[in-house]
Amino acid sequence: MTHEVVLELLNVEAAYGPVRALRGVSLQVRQGRIATVLGSNGAGKTTILRTISGIVDPRKGSVIYKGQDITARDPAWIVRQGLVHVPEGREVFPLLSVRENLLMGAYTRSDRDAVARDMEQVYAYFPILKERAGQDAGLLSGGQQQMLAISRALMARPVLMLLDEPSLGLSPLLTREIFEIIVRINRERGTTILLVEQNANMALNAADDGYVLENGRIVMEDTCAALREKEDIKEFYLGMKDAGVRGERRWKKRKTWR
Repeated sequence: MTHEVVLELLNVEAAYGPVRALRGVSLQVRQGRIATVLGSNGAGKTTILRTISGIVDPRKGSVIYKGQDITARDPAWIVRQGLVHVPEGREVFPLLSVRENLLMGAYTRSDRDAVARDMEQVYAYFPILKERAGQDAGLLSGGQQQMLAISRALMARPVLMLLDEPSLGLSPLLTREIFEIIVRINRERGTTILLVEQNANMALNAADDGYVLENGRIVMEDTCAALREKEDIKEFYLGMKDAGVRGERRWKKRKTWR
């Protein structure tokens, strides 16, 4: 089965002042699939998502969404096209209730009956949010705020959802729960997802296609099933330091620049 390319980055370069964050990044996200970008802190993962969603203007290259060049377009306009970003750190509105946060996700919509149905659907994904619907979002736990951030994005009915480090700061149990829901959203709603994540094991299990980013460059790409079998991935990202005959020596060398 072929999957149409819904998002493509072509030779994208981005910087923060003199610091080059992305160095000619090219990647594709195919409709109905989950793609993941793996990499250590500072590799440029978050910058990729911020560039796609219009928060960062690239110095070079193009962002193509559904065949249209959206490079450096206004973030609000990009959201209205069905491309929604769930940022690192969740960024819920702490003084608004859970329900009000969800309605903020649907602010571009006027179909009230459909909005109400979608709210019930996100409550089905995350029942704790229904229990806490009237509670200020700032009083939720970190895991519950992550659930709310994902749910708020779903209220916009995204075609493509960008997820930035959804496991950040969460316990292993909550991380598994979040990733199970991410997969359900993809399978049940057909939502295409681009995920950046440091938890390589979870990301490779959940996603279909993967990219490895190092120092602002894509250094490896393949299906996630194939990536899991590569010795470098086993060693550096899955914690299997004995993978390969030079495992421990190469691991120590790698740590000096990560």
